[in-house]
Amino acid sequence: MAEPTRRGAPGRRGRRGQGAQTRQGDAPGAELRAAAAGVVHAVRVEGRSLTAALAQAAATVPARDQPLLAELCYGTLRLLPRLEALIAILLARPLRRADRILNALMAVGLYQLVSTRIPAHAAVAATVDATRALGRARAAGLVNAALRRFQREREQLLGRVGTALDDPALLPDWLVQRLQAAWPEHWRRIVAVSNQHPPMALRVNRLRQPRAAYAEALAAADIAARPLAGLDTALLLDTPVPVQRLPGFAEGGVSVQDAAAQCAAVLLDPQPGERVLDACAAPGNKTAHLLEHAGGELSLTAVDVDAERLAPLRENLARLGLSARVLAADARDAAADWPGAPYDAILLDAPCSATGVIRRHPDIKYLRREADIPALAATQDALLAALWPLLRPGGRLLYATCSVLPEENQQRVGAFLAARADAQELALTLPTGIGEALPCAPGVQLLPTAEGGDGFYFALLERLP
Repeated sequence: MAEPTRRGAPGRRGRRGQGAQTRQGDAPGAELRAAAAGVVHAVRVEGRSLTAALAQAAATVPARDQPLLAELCYGTLRLLPRLEALIAILLARPLRRADRILNALMAVGLYQLVSTRIPAHAAVAATVDATRALGRARAAGLVNAALRRFQREREQLLGRVGTALDDPALLPDWLVQRLQAAWPEHWRRIVAVSNQHPPMALRVNRLRQPRAAYAEALAAADIAARPLAGLDTALLLDTPVPVQRLPGFAEGGVSVQDAAAQCAAVLLDPQPGERVLDACAAPGNKTAHLLEHAGGELSLTAVDVDAERLAPLRENLARLGLSARVLAADARDAAADWPGAPYDAILLDAPCSATGVIRRHPDIKYLRREADIPALAATQDALLAALWPLLRPGGRLLYATCSVLPEENQQRVGAFLAARADAQELALTLPTGIGEALPCAPGVQLLPTAEGGDGFYFALLERLP
């Protein structure tokens, strides 16, 4: 389930989830708060992904309440270190291990009081009553006391834990240290943006209509948007909206895609008739953009190691009226007999730490470990080595990640160039207005910006004859 598009009023009572014990007379939205607490607990304690946990929880609430559920989950996880610090102050002693889901519930309650427009009385009542839906009815008084105390002492308590989004305490220590080392002049801005709500950017399918025509359709639907300079298919919404509200979405007229991610197709610049490989393609946004960029006239093969993730890729292509060969395979074992090989162009959107998209995936703060970085770097090296022989002489490969860590970016490409006499870097000119672009030698790093794109790295390589 995608992140919500706007903050809402308190949710109405949904269908009872498994094990729910909500009773008649409980505040509206109690089960919704219980579901949100379950998602936060699943991420923080059980190590589950936010996407998977939220999708499961969303099935237990009515569709009308799902945006609020997502808002509570995403927002709470963004600010969870601060909310947990508040909980430690509000409680006389830590909860038992078996009751840790109450920490998640109180964090959900505090997030509503700190960061949403939900009336305080409604937020507190629904959160307290959610204890019964979680099978912890005896804790209702404890949760109520903690939230009421926060209301009484709000300014003093927030003064103790801080309110700034560039507070390094909101990210893991290991990541902050790496950001400080890599970007000493920019790390605080990276931290701040990583804890904000992300903007919503659209990619207009120019096979269907020009951007100006789609902008008019948005205006007619009372959706404010502005064009992004440098990307002739990109629009940035003033306020995010559900995809169902986007004119022509179901018919393939538009896709939701971050502005920085849209740079991939522009930088690789596939031409009609070329043989192109998208090597780590799921869920398919970049695959579709490559095809749209070339007027749909590519011989394109889309590969991903996760066969299940290829289902949304196929659905995405079908919605947009595009076609490609889709192959479930590990690109580290790239084979010369893959359809279309040798290729004129390869997009390697490599698996990475995703440290440039934390604002969209706040569970990264809790699931990613510093020990993951060397393993990811090894995978990135293996992918580069395996895919390079599939590129024809004179062909080009775009290496991309949504990471802001040099260990996954310029260090990987630099090592590859040093080891390959038949590889050279090509100059890149990033579209303007997307974000803060810093040359890295090799490649270019886009840092995430509040009203621009996510954090992305790009390097374009040519195979010499």
